Amino acid sequence: METPLSSSKILQAVDSQSSQSIMGDEAWVEVIQQMDTIYTDLIHSQVELEQKNTELEEAHQFIESVLSAMHNILIVTDISGHVLRVNAALEKLMGKNSLELRGQKLENLFLKSASNIKLVKKLSKKIYSGDLSDCEIEILSKEGEPVPMSITSKAHYDHSGKLIGSVLTGRPLGEIRKAYLKLKETHEKLKTTQQKLMQSEKMASLGRLIAGVAHELNNPISFVFGNMYALQRYEERFQQYIEGIHQNISIDERETLRRELRIDRILKDIPSLLEGSLESAGRVKNIVQELRRFSTPGAQNSGPIDLVNLLNKAMHSIIHSSAMTPVVLSDMPDEVIITSNEGYIHQIVINLLQNAIDAIEDVANPMIEFIVKPDDDFIKITVRDNGMGISDGDMLSIFDPFFTTKSVGKGTGLGLYISYGLATEQCNGSLEAGNHRNGGAIFTLRLPNV
Repeated sequence: METPLSSSKILQAVDSQSSQSIMGDEAWVEVIQQMDTIYTDLIHSQVELEQKNTELEEAHQFIESVLSAMHNILIVTDISGHVLRVNAALEKLMGKNSLELRGQKLENLFLKSASNIKLVKKLSKKIYSGDLSDCEIEILSKEGEPVPMSITSKAHYDHSGKLIGSVLTGRPLGEIRKAYLKLKETHEKLKTTQQKLMQSEKMASLGRLIAGVAHELNNPISFVFGNMYALQRYEERFQQYIEGIHQNISIDERETLRRELRIDRILKDIPSLLEGSLESAGRVKNIVQELRRFSTPGAQNSGPIDLVNLLNKAMHSIIHSSAMTPVVLSDMPDEVIITSNEGYIHQIVINLLQNAIDAIEDVANPMIEFIVKPDDDFIKITVRDNGMGISDGDMLSIFDPFFTTKSVGKGTGLGLYISYGLATEQCNGSLEAGNHRNGGAIFTLRLPNV
């Protein structure tokens, strides 16, 4: 904006004009025109000035309303540490108005203790360095009680970049601690709820496993029962034979009784009965141990595991607990030994297999494919089905807790979430989901080859 001409300049212009020509009509017209221009500039400048004043007043009112609405305290000091202004929050806390606090040394606002004095001195030094500083310090409230505050101090510069003081903001630590305790309490509740849900999902998986294991247990237990009944009958014949001997019967009568009771055949049969019973009992024992390892994997230590054997047993259990009998294709070595937690891996595999079974429930020719490929660093296990596959929208959420595409009552949405956590956190491996190029979903489990 151009600076308006002063009255002396106007006179000079008039004198100059007068010196150049006789004061005629043309000269007066030119003078009047110049004066109109100057007046217009003055009016324009006045309007701009009023607009600036209005904007400044609005900005001032806005800042004042913000400061008044702040719950955190605010203190502005000069370069020497004297208070220039405070906000309503500090006035309310200390029970003093801004006029009483203005001009005081910063240290006078805080509780006079050895630790507070040191902190105030550090804050003053920070003002000169221009650094940001955080500390915990106590302010004396209007009730005379110390109020612990979290104070943040930042250097204050003018429009030219010159350091002119500091700005301090603070919040009562009591509120922060209450909020933290409430957040911690909520977090603990969520963790407890999550553990309960995970245990429920584990029990659901265990139930599916037991349904298949029941078939496995039925055969050896039935075999043991059959042998026990046979041994019970044999025991009755032995009693008759021994009682006959004790009655001092003749040799001929004893041999006749021996043939009638078939003692020789029984003696030949007993070893096989005992051997078969012991073998069946051992099979039951192994099945129970496998169930214990699955139900309490955290209680088991890492040890050597034959992955191929584990996969075959898991598939056998799941197939027997299912209403369908899918075609199972496998491409696995005869043996793959790694060191890991068998319970964790068993649970992952059971969950993946159950998902595959659910995915092919309505497929005309259901199929599940197993592939195990060991390399130098990892063992790669893929489980594929020929179901509908995973949609693009579901792919990003497939391992999220409670995410499921199954109908109500058929899934909790925790199986894959738990499996992912076990694979990555407990087994130091990885678990990925995708779609096979020939259709169906494919899950890839990688375990360290150690």
